[in-house]
Amino acid sequence: MNIEDFYNYCMAKPFVEETFPFGEETLVFKVKNKMFALCDVDNFNFVNLKCDPERAIQLRDEYEGIQPGYHMSKIHWNSVYKDMDVPDELFYELIDHSFELIVNSLPKKDRFEI
Repeated sequence: MNIEDFYNYCMAKPFVEETFPFGEETLVFKVKNKMFALCDVDNFNFVNLKCDPERAIQLRDEYEGIQPGYHMSKIHWNSVYKDMDVPDELFYELIDHSFELIVNSLPKKDRFEI
C-alpha cells in the first residue's frame, strides 16, 4: 500500500474529511468529526487505526507489522506498518474496521445518515 491508495480508500468512504489538526505533516481522516485513521504524509511508514481491544491484541501477536498505536491509546489504536508482514487485504480490512467502530459509536441520527 502506498499513501495514494490509502488516501483514496479513506476518502471514498461516506462523510469522510481529511484534516491536519496536529500539524501539516499528520494527515487525519475523520467521519462526523471523529478520527478513524491518521498517518505522517512525509514519512509514510505506518498508519494508526482504531481497533477493537481484543482484536488488537490478537493482531499484535500474529503480525510483527501491527503494534500498539504510536502516540495513541495503546488499548484502542494500532500502528499498522506498510512494508512488513501485513497483507494489503488485511490493511484494507483494518481501515474498514476502524471506520465502522467510529460510525457505530456515533449518535443514531448520524449513523442513519451514513
